[in-house]
Amino acid sequence: MHSTASASLASFWDELSGTQPGPEPWVVIAALVAAFAVVAPHRVWRVARNAVTIAHEGGHGLVALLTGRTLTGIRLHSDTSGLTVSRGKPHGLGMILTAAAGYTAPPLLGLGGAALLATGRITLLLWVATALLAAMLVMIRNAYGVLTVVLTGALFLLVSWLTGPQVQAAFAYAAVWFLLLGGVRPGFELQVKRSRGQAGDSDADQLARLTHAPAGVWLFLFHAVSLCSLIGGGRWLLGL
Repeated sequence: MHSTASASLASFWDELSGTQPGPEPWVVIAALVAAFAVVAPHRVWRVARNAVTIAHEGGHGLVALLTGRTLTGIRLHSDTSGLTVSRGKPHGLGMILTAAAGYTAPPLLGLGGAALLATGRITLLLWVATALLAAMLVMIRNAYGVLTVVLTGALFLLVSWLTGPQVQAAFAYAAVWFLLLGGVRPGFELQVKRSRGQAGDSDADQLARLTHAPAGVWLFLFHAVSLCSLIGGGRWLLGL
């Protein structure tokens, strides 16, 4: 019995950590076009932005834990806003990194996903995404947030279990393209809101109060991270 369980575990690990053949170039381009078609139109983006909010708030939560803060809960709202609450010192490096992690998390996750796909680890990417969503679900504190995370996680799980290698590859590439493209738009949306006198308590404004650096500096950082991630991740996905 022990040897059977060990063999099964070893087989699962080999499948998880092994490499899979990448899709045809036209599939990579089609995934890019599909992701752009989701990110660009405003009406579609209003719905799809929920997935970016999951990554945004998840970034806050993960960095809060990594810097020794106590994560008390995450809320996701139907207007695609979110709130992550953690306890700890209201200043210092941990608080700064936690506040900076939101807008930078989606593009950096996309960049990490592109690195995995560039090495053929499609299965690993799908399972890591599922595991991160499952871990985040524990900290969700409202019904809409639970629904959003469960549906997103179920999608990754169903693709992992019920579809063949080609469908999995196409889905993985589309998801990573979406994070890379979708990670760019929120920074510009925030910039527009701030120019209209809105979003006075945004991440950039909180960082300005924490560091005494202007909010514009943090907006520039958000743009730099998202655009560099898009360029670097895009090159990996396209095999350039």
